[in-house]
Amino acid sequence: MTETAPHPLDATRASLLAAALPHIPFDGWSLISLNKAARDLGIEPGAAAMAFPGGPADLLDLHAREADSRMLAQAESLDIASMRMRDRIRAVVRARFDAVAEHREAERRALGFVALPQNAPQGARMLMRTVDLMWRAAGDISTDFSFYTKRATLAGVYSSTMLYWMADSSEDSAETWAFLDRRIEDVMTVEKAKARARARLKDTPSLASLLARLRYPGEARMKP
Repeated sequence: MTETAPHPLDATRASLLAAALPHIPFDGWSLISLNKAARDLGIEPGAAAMAFPGGPADLLDLHAREADSRMLAQAESLDIASMRMRDRIRAVVRARFDAVAEHREAERRALGFVALPQNAPQGARMLMRTVDLMWRAAGDISTDFSFYTKRATLAGVYSSTMLYWMADSSEDSAETWAFLDRRIEDVMTVEKAKARARARLKDTPSLASLLARLRYPGEARMKP
């Protein structure tokens, strides 16, 4: 995967994001939060605008990238290779939640931000970037059509778990992790069924070959 080139204002961007996060639960992912962060740091609003030319959308994107980086760092500290695939996925998804647990309200406001029609494409890009990194951290090396189906499936698992987590008041989010386990088990059940179906169909004649036999029965029998 090609890494994003360092931004010349990376240090300023990181400082502004850290300063903005306490304001976001109240003011959302907005220019208000960004300007308050600049004020707290003694940075001119124009300098903040240069650091985030896309405004709050860029601010949120940096937050998501930093959370992804923390997720990957935590995943690298685990013995992923020794785990079953379902346990790898569970560990990586939990690592992503751990990466944002300190800022749950900012995450809630992020969901509202990307729910706006004009921000939906950005939300989709961030989600797919995250689930792609999750699969890579779990050791997925697929390049065929399953590359896309796996990521689409995990996007659904992660998104539904995020919504559950937002409303979860159980100790240590225990109910969220039970919910995540159920969703992963559902996915594994479907994948097992698909694998069995592929195995059964492997030696089944294709529709084209069946039609050829009907049209040219003599030739079909002569073929090995």
